Amino acid sequence: MSKEITMVEQLADWAHNADWAQLSDKAKDALKGRVLDSIGVAIGALNGEPVKNIRRMTEDLGGQELVTLIGGGKTSPDNAAFYNGAAIRYLDFNDSYLAKEETGHPSDNIAPVLAAAEYAGADGKDFLLSLAIAYQVQCRLSDVAPVRKHGFDHTVQGAYGAAAGAARAMGANSHEIANAVAIAGTGYHSLRVTRTGELSNWKGLAYPNTAMGAVHASLLAKYGISGPREVFEGNKGLMDAIAGEFSIEWKNEDLERVTDTIIKRFNAEIHSQSSIEGLLEIRDRENIKPENIKQIRLTTFDVAYNIIGGGEEGGKKWIRYKEEADHSLPYMLAAAYLDGQVMPEQYQPNRINRDDIQELLQKVDVKPDASYSSRFPDEMACRIELETNDGQIFDVEKRDYQGFKTQPASWDVLMEKYYGLTRGIDSQLAREIASTIRNLENVKIRELTELLGQIKLGEDESYE
Repeated sequence: MSKEITMVEQLADWAHNADWAQLSDKAKDALKGRVLDSIGVAIGALNGEPVKNIRRMTEDLGGQELVTLIGGGKTSPDNAAFYNGAAIRYLDFNDSYLAKEETGHPSDNIAPVLAAAEYAGADGKDFLLSLAIAYQVQCRLSDVAPVRKHGFDHTVQGAYGAAAGAARAMGANSHEIANAVAIAGTGYHSLRVTRTGELSNWKGLAYPNTAMGAVHASLLAKYGISGPREVFEGNKGLMDAIAGEFSIEWKNEDLERVTDTIIKRFNAEIHSQSSIEGLLEIRDRENIKPENIKQIRLTTFDVAYNIIGGGEEGGKKWIRYKEEADHSLPYMLAAAYLDGQVMPEQYQPNRINRDDIQELLQKVDVKPDASYSSRFPDEMACRIELETNDGQIFDVEKRDYQGFKTQPASWDVLMEKYYGLTRGIDSQLAREIASTIRNLENVKIRELTELLGQIKLGEDESYE
């Protein structure tokens, strides 16, 4: 008597049967754009203190030299996924996906899928297809099974996506993919305290840790280790323990969800992007001196207010270091107004602790609005008012920003961001990396990782 096929087995069959021809040209371009963007962000983060510490740990502890580290050297696939993932994530400048009740960063899947693809000797098509699978799984679970409201982190959905993509990149069969996803999904249900209250380095390392686990789970599955078949629907499975009932007909899924992800224009938490752009429009239009500002008032959607505006995830006006600064609307708006930008430089300790920014952020007031909330995630609507000491009020209303799905970032826009982040490495090497990514479906993945291993970054290029 045959067993009824479970949801993880349905997912695995879909992932195993996925074909390059299913990807639209738009999805292929989006995947390569996300890889370019994330590699640029990783290069810009290599001198960040936590990234350097993880590099030191990796070198001290070793690992079979099978997979390339961005910046040179090799280690085991799971260790490489953690280190490269930490570099991609540290600046908090990679892409985002907005579901109604969940926000994640699906490009966090690049590190585990890249490690798995290099380990398996895969080509660029294998890598991009596997990455599309990882994006689809994480994003669709974010749509139907949000966990933030239950006290869990968005890395929960990521565990399933990263494992599905990594296992497929390793050439796993359907049975092995199911086991990899079941092991990773069961093992990595991270708490939301990662991003609430007093923030720590773990904010940028929670997904790399999940990615490392997903690669490890994929290796276990390749070596014959099984995982719980009923990880989704079973007794004390994801539905029963955390998310509640949901359904996805995996056999009917496409590979296009990557086209709904959005790029960050500013080095700031994703829900801040339209408000920063709006405040910069007022700044450029009115040329008001900071000392003449009485108050900056932001009315925004509830997700932005709750996560970075001082709502349910804690106050945002006591700012001491990067992890707090890049999740504080008051800080990011103050930085934008004073410096005319929000980039990695705005998170250096000597910038965070300066009196001008500490004083101005106290003048920022954030509140939610139900009408704006109802328009999220299709829009990132907000209204910014700047009141001067003499009572004048200047305002702007926004519905999106450059990089949002209604204004998608072109390859040229992504290249401008990429070159800004890679200015610390050899310019010819930076161009070769970008050219290889643009042509990724026509090369072996090791052609890209060999270039990433040649990166040398000067100590003076630290964004820490």
